[in-house]
Amino acid sequence: MQRRTLLTVTAAAAAAAVTGAVAPSARADQDRPQDDRLRRIIDGMSLEEKVGQLFVMRVYGHSATAPDQADIDANLREIGVRTAAELVERYRVGGIIYFAWAHNTRDPHQIAELSNGIQRAALAQPTPLPVLISTDQEHGIVCRVGEPATLLPGAMALGAGGAHADARNAARIAGTELAAVGIRQNYAPVADVNVNPANPVIGVRSFGSDPKAVAGLVAAQVKGYQRAGVAATSKHFPGHGDTAVDSHYGLPTITHTREQWAALDAPPFVSAIAAGIDSIMTAHIVVPALDPSEDPATLSRPILTGILREQLGYDGVVVTDALGMEGVRTKYGDARVPVLALKAGVDQLLNPPSIDVAWNAVLRAVKDGELTEERLDASVLRVLRLKAKLGLFRQPYVNPAGVDRAVGTPAHLAEADRIAERTTTLLLNEGGFLPVSPASHGSVLVVGADPASPSGTTGPPTTTLAGALTELGFSATALSTGITPTAARIDEAVAASAGKDLVVVGTYNVSATSPQRTLVARLVATGVPVVTIAIRNPYDIARIGGQRATLASYSWTDVELRAAVRVLAGRARPLGSLPVPIQSADDPDRVLYPVGHGLSYDE
Repeated sequence: MQRRTLLTVTAAAAAAAVTGAVAPSARADQDRPQDDRLRRIIDGMSLEEKVGQLFVMRVYGHSATAPDQADIDANLREIGVRTAAELVERYRVGGIIYFAWAHNTRDPHQIAELSNGIQRAALAQPTPLPVLISTDQEHGIVCRVGEPATLLPGAMALGAGGAHADARNAARIAGTELAAVGIRQNYAPVADVNVNPANPVIGVRSFGSDPKAVAGLVAAQVKGYQRAGVAATSKHFPGHGDTAVDSHYGLPTITHTREQWAALDAPPFVSAIAAGIDSIMTAHIVVPALDPSEDPATLSRPILTGILREQLGYDGVVVTDALGMEGVRTKYGDARVPVLALKAGVDQLLNPPSIDVAWNAVLRAVKDGELTEERLDASVLRVLRLKAKLGLFRQPYVNPAGVDRAVGTPAHLAEADRIAERTTTLLLNEGGFLPVSPASHGSVLVVGADPASPSGTTGPPTTTLAGALTELGFSATALSTGITPTAARIDEAVAASAGKDLVVVGTYNVSATSPQRTLVARLVATGVPVVTIAIRNPYDIARIGGQRATLASYSWTDVELRAAVRVLAGRARPLGSLPVPIQSADDPDRVLYPVGHGLSYDE
């Protein structure tokens, strides 16, 4: 396993990274003219309504009132209601999160109508309050809304491009399209600094390994989203970039000292707060240097109140990461987790495994005196402030006629292509092999990994790559060999390479024991020139040799793969540079390709 790269810092430098870096975002009540009105609303709410406002819940179905029967069955099984409208009526939830797998995001017009249906249900309640609808639209490998929406390069690709203007513009486009369909809170940008190549959950979702560079890109995206009318959410506080454990399935521990945390993990969050971030998401990670109790940060008062609220001066909305993840369920039961999160300083409780258990646990904690109603009111006020800022009290509905004017427009799609071209990174180019042309290398075999497709893809990566090559005049055929190609599949690929002028291999998270290494070696041995494209983590090149050239696309969404093909064919120049170092697989102390490495066709 590759060893992580860690910055060495002094205590003074670490302190400077946090203290004095940002003025507190808390403002006196007189600076919030809407607070008196919001407090009057809160004073008129029942305890049950207040509790409901703190929950953001999933729900199955494409419609708020008439989902498919399979989705009704799933809702009854997992939530105890039939529809989104019933969810709002029973639990008075303040937020709903959309997922593609929950069939919430079939197409833009359907999403807009679902959003409007949810708002109609919410405004029909005794205390009519709009719902804050959210999703995870990070772009790159995490997308919930697919085509015909504009799909943009993900964080590490933008880190490779390095341009704040591109990051801001990508967020503006994404935010404009989300707002048009009624999604007003996006759980992006990722503010984690990825310093561990073995990180299984962040990786290319991070802008890179340099805290200063990540901080600048985070701030740019915060401004882009929020100027488009969507609440940005930096995540995962206090920083999930140095772990080899996925918090979906376990409880990671970050071993950074407090000084290392301040210099490495804190700067992007400090930058987000300075940029006026609307919400910050917690991490289900243990950081003993910040809280010796070893509670996950989501449940840690020293981290969320002591550091985030008091030290960093953040007074916006704090939302948990999903409460169904094992990282937050390991130490406490599902009935304790939401109560402890609120005691720690959280405002929004995201997607508990059972809302009935969680909702009743919070209600009972207030009635028993473990949580005061004043504590509840403070979080409800923050949530309502955000809804007011977004204009949801004035106009909770979206205009269906505006969907086509905003979503997947030719201008947005063209800009996505331009941004993607500026992120594609040329890591290796032996003898100036690239670019190639149909005249010199017209017959191409495309093989490689075809991982499960994010919403930004129209087909397997091999098919997308072959199609893009064909559009540029090559004769390209695709053969999917998979993430773990079998010996028979490798033999088939070798046989298919006979008579070809070029083989393009899409690699995906190549490990020391990955048969993808054998696939590339066997293809190189045929004598046909091989070009590899790392379609996720750029670290693949440390474990693969013999190829004539290597490109990094940082994701296998169509926009990034098409850009990589244009670079390969010389229709675009490789302008990206590595935002993370790539170390030798055999000697982690030796850096093969440093941060900033990226070849051009002049070299």
